[in-house]
Amino acid sequence: MAKRILTLTLFYCLTCFSLNANKAVEPCDMICGKWQSEKKNCIVEVSHDDDDYVARLVWFDDSDDPSKPMESRLDTNNPDKKLRSRKLVGMNVLQGLVYKSKTNSWENGMIYDAQTGKKWNAAANLVAPGKLKVTGYWHFKFIGRSMIFNRVSS
Repeated sequence: MAKRILTLTLFYCLTCFSLNANKAVEPCDMICGKWQSEKKNCIVEVSHDDDDYVARLVWFDDSDDPSKPMESRLDTNNPDKKLRSRKLVGMNVLQGLVYKSKTNSWENGMIYDAQTGKKWNAAANLVAPGKLKVTGYWHFKFIGRSMIFNRVSS
C-alpha cells in the first residue's frame, strides 16, 4: 500500500512539473509582473494588454505628506482638467509598449509623469535577470532619462 501511494505521489509530481514546464514565459512577456524602482519609492505592475504592454501604479511612497495617504492622492498636475480627479494608485503610467524580438526590447510606448503632468516617449529592456530599465525620452533616447526597476517577488 505504501509503495502504491509513493508511486501515485511521484506520478502526480511529475505530471504537475511537466504541465508547468509547458507554460514557459514567452520572451515578450518577460516584463510582466510587479517591479519596484531602484529608489524603492514606487511599484508598478506591467501586463499584456491586447498587442501592447501597460504599467499601472500599484504603490508609491507617500511619506512626503502623511496627511494625504497614497489611496487618496489624485492626478492634480494633469493638463487635462477632466483627468485631475482620477486616483494615482491604479492609474496607467506607461502604455503602448510593443515588443521587438529583433532587439529583445519594448518600444514605442508613452510614459506619464504624474509629478509634472507630462508624457514622454518610452522604451524598456531587461538589462539583467530581474532588472528592467525604462527610458523616458523626447524623440531621441539619448536625450532621455532612465530608471531601473527590480522585480518584486509575488
